[in-house]
Amino acid sequence: MKLQKLLSYTRRAVDDYHMIDEGDKIAVGISGGKDSLTLLYALHGLRRFYPNKFDIEAISVSVGFEGMDLSPVARLCEELGINYTIVDTEIKQIVFDERKESNPCSLCAKMRKGAFNEKAVELGCNKIAYAHHKDDVIETMLMSLIFEGRINSFSPVTYLDKMNLTLIRPLIYVDEADVIGFKNLYNLPVCKNPCPADGNTKREYAKNLVRQLNLDNPGVKERMFTAIVNSNIKGWNPDM
Repeated sequence: MKLQKLLSYTRRAVDDYHMIDEGDKIAVGISGGKDSLTLLYALHGLRRFYPNKFDIEAISVSVGFEGMDLSPVARLCEELGINYTIVDTEIKQIVFDERKESNPCSLCAKMRKGAFNEKAVELGCNKIAYAHHKDDVIETMLMSLIFEGRINSFSPVTYLDKMNLTLIRPLIYVDEADVIGFKNLYNLPVCKNPCPADGNTKREYAKNLVRQLNLDNPGVKERMFTAIVNSNIKGWNPDM
């Protein structure tokens, strides 16, 4: 996927769900993975021509695992002219060493989000951006159905009243396959995740299930996404 296509998908999502207003300062969560780096490129490119002027802050939360080198991300942000902040935490020590959580992902994610939100507010941001793409939307809905017995997924835009922040997801129209293509085409400096739980989660199970469903029934992934957009799930139908 070329940058022009990425910007087209991003602008469509931003316009459909009114994600960006004049004067916004948006904190972009950077994990070092392909999704967050693609989002950074997307918002950097959109900023050049979008009618509502906005600023970007890039933020990474360091959990504390050894071997996580974010210097390539720092160099990329410098090239793009985006301020980059790394938040050092003791999440690894708390979740893995002290509490020895058997299912660490939920608590780790909650603590990472908390650290990210606090830094975003400290930097004067009024919005935060997550890099969830179309596959994430579908997988979340499937996980909700299988493990919770309800049909639900995260919203394109969510207001976090405790922090007075608005969360936006500008990549919801982008397929993961296109993100992979973009990463390869533009040689994004992806950083390997050293977390021992990486790839061994319910989300990975849902990802494999969606992949198999789409192989057995070509086009089912798009139909599932269309069903979400046209559903009564809070925040999804832009006409409601």
